[in-house]
Formats: sequence, C-alpha cells, structure tokens
Amino acid sequence: MFGIFDHQDAAVYTALGLHSLQHRGQEAAGIVSFDGKRFHAERRLGLVGDHFSKESTIKRLPGSAAIGHVRYATTGETILRNVQPLFAELNTGGFAVGHNGNLTNALSLRKELIEAGAIFQSTSDTEVILHLVARSRKEKMIDRFIEALQRIEGAYALVVMTNHKLIGARDPLGIRPLVLGELEGKYILASETCALDILGARFVRDVENGEIVVISDEGLQSIKPFPKQAMRPCIFEYIYFARPDSIVHGRPVYEVRKAMGAQLARERRIEADVVVPVPDSGVPAALGYSRTAGIPFELGIIRNHYVGRTFIQPTQSVREIGVRLKHSANRSVVEGKRVILIDDSIVRGTTSVKIVQMMRDAGATEVHFLISSPPITNPDYYGIDTPQKEKLLAATHSLEEMRQWIGSDSLAFLSVDGIYRAMGEPGRNNLQPQFTDHCFTGDYPTPLTDLMAENRAQLSLLAEAS
Repeated sequence: MFGIFDHQDAAVYTALGLHSLQHRGQEAAGIVSFDGKRFHAERRLGLVGDHFSKESTIKRLPGSAAIGHVRYATTGETILRNVQPLFAELNTGGFAVGHNGNLTNALSLRKELIEAGAIFQSTSDTEVILHLVARSRKEKMIDRFIEALQRIEGAYALVVMTNHKLIGARDPLGIRPLVLGELEGKYILASETCALDILGARFVRDVENGEIVVISDEGLQSIKPFPKQAMRPCIFEYIYFARPDSIVHGRPVYEVRKAMGAQLARERRIEADVVVPVPDSGVPAALGYSRTAGIPFELGIIRNHYVGRTFIQPTQSVREIGVRLKHSANRSVVEGKRVILIDDSIVRGTTSVKIVQMMRDAGATEVHFLISSPPITNPDYYGIDTPQKEKLLAATHSLEEMRQWIGSDSLAFLSVDGIYRAMGEPGRNNLQPQFTDHCFTGDYPTPLTDLMAENRAQLSLLAEAS
C-alpha cells in the first residue's frame, strides 16, 4: 500500500511507490485520487507497470492526495470488483481504503451486516471495514473509523483517504507493517521503506502497533485507541515477504536473511564444495551460510525474470519445459560438485523436488537441501497465503519422509530458537513471543473466529513460492 497527502504529483508518486511494492502482490493494482472536489479511481488486473506507467491513465487521476494498493489475494477471488482501494460515498463524504492483511472475523461480521441489510459489492474481507464505518452513528469520520477497528480481529495495516485526511492504522499487535515517510514536507504512508527510497523520501518512523496516524492540513496526529500490547510483527516479513532492501522495525531485511543463513551454518555444518541459493529469495541466506561455513558461494541456478504468469502448459512435456524456463542449472558451477542448496522455506515442496532433480541432472554428485527457516507446520490466516494444513509438506511428513520425497541427500531446517537468534534475540520467549510465528509453532496471536465458526479454508496461491 502507498498513500501521499498534499502533493501536486500524488498519482505519479503513488504509481512509483506501487512499482517498488510490486513484490507484495501481482494479481491487481489500483489507485484512488482526490482533487479537492471529486474522487477518481483506476483499478486494473495485472501488474502496476502494465497500466500505471501510461500517461493517459495518470491523467485520469488528478489531485494532490492519492492512495494505491497492489493485490495479493488471500480472501476473495481475483476479479476487478475485489481490486483495492475500495471506495464509497458516505454521508460524511468519500471513503477509500486499502488493506494489507487478513481479518479473522470478516465472515462472521459480513453475515451480521448482510442480515442487517448491507449490500456487498465484493468478496473481499476489506469491504467489511467500509460497511462498519458507514453504519457507525458517530459524527466524525475518524471516530467512525475507530469504532470499526474495535470490531475487527486479525491482521491489518490500513491506508484510508477521505475528503480532508490521509489515515494509516495498524492492528494492536502490529502483525503487518506500515511506515511513515516525508517528501518535500509532505507525508507518505507505505508498506515498506523501499517505497520511500524510490522517491528519495525520508523515513520518519514505523506506525506503531495499535496506532492510527491522521494526516491533514493541520499536520500529523497520532491516536492510540487500544490498550497497549507488546508488538508481535510477522516473522515471515523477514524470511520471505519484504523486499531485501527494506528496513522492517529497525532491522535491515537483507542483513537479517544473511544472519539466518549464518545461524543455519552453525546449526548444520556439511562437507560440501559449493553453496547455491534457490533464487531469488535464498540468496542472502546462502551468502550468510557460505561466509560462516567457509564454503564458496556460487550462482548454480539462474532465474529467468521474464517468464510470464500466463504461460500455457497444455501437456506434461511442455510443463517440464516451463519449469526450466523459470530456473535453469548453471552446469559449470555444479557438475561434479557436492552442492548445498539454500532456500528460505518449503511450503508444498513441489518446486523443491524439481530444483533438486535439476542439480542432479546438471551433474551434482551430492545435493544437500537446507532451509533458513523452521518447518511450516500450520497455515497462516493473517495475509501470508499458505495452504490448508494437510497440504503443508512439513505438517504431513517426518523430516526423513520429506528428504526422501524431495530427493536430496540431506535436509535440514533452521530451528525456531535459531531464527530468533538471527533476529538478534536470545531465543523465543515462549511466555511472550517477540514475533507472530504461528506457521512454525501453531501459536496464533488472535482469535480465529471465522475458522472456528465456518472451518473455512484459504486460497492456495503460494505454489510458486513452495
């Protein structure tokens, strides 16, 4: 998400900000701007650059305030009516909202609202927030917004634009990230610091957990309507989701990922000739492992960054070619070598099987597969879209069964305490965990109201990351 207030090039800067946040969602993109009288919206399926690099599109988004969103679908289908920011005209004025995260009581609230006469236009959980704001009887928009937040559960970072304000909010645990920046004296809200860097904007601070920041002509106001809680940011931001050049809660993501690899080397030393990352997410951890273990780092797998997501795969033989289109072995690096493959995680393991076999086909004498995070044994319900538990490889197989299925000579994961040490902590505080880490521990930090009521399952869109 991205938002900027009181800048003459609001839509242009929002589009640029979304470009740098493209890794957070590739399904769709949208921008809503406000010109002082009217709101203007452009929402499109596909990548930011496919639509918002066109001058004609930007000209349809006049105004000095704008917010934007890239969609990574965890609830609701990838259809145009689900593309954010969502917008509605309320009796207090226009209200546009972008949401990163997942509400764990959205279905329960949606049912209640529909029974009370609400008409939903999308299947996104974010629309629940819009309806709660619309139905509030409070006089001021900000009070309506606070009342809505007090009813929702789960993970959320929100960027909201009204006729007079730009508003940012994070859930009481701060599971999803949101930062405050400044450019030429104008405030910016963004999901990551890399969106500030692309504009040459200054990082001001993180929006705190449970905080609402209100940006208007009067300046910046901070509101903290919730009882204070210890922050528990999502640890997967550091492992996989955030861009390596971002700084999340004071920790450079690139350095943290290198530290994870270094910790993995301390926990699992293997005699080998070369350390090879699974690109691109495994690169920093592989560098850390290589340096600590004293084993040369090499790019033994080359990734083609230009393979589209719509490649047609009508037969098995063409599907196999499709795999090699995305990743290909660098034979001169791995042939005749004992190879350590480093990846950031295993979800289903389907890609891991293909990568290991690719190394063997390229002449590797041994293939050891090491993962710079603990085994994923539980699904996520906070905006990192993992499959149901029965489709998670580590939830249904022992370590040896996983090794056999993947086809590697050995398989090892970073320990839970090890990943905390890589984060600069002495280990996991089991009484008061420092991070949201339920994927590894099963310790969900909020109620899973909808799951208990409906036993619902999420979409499974992380196949490419498995």
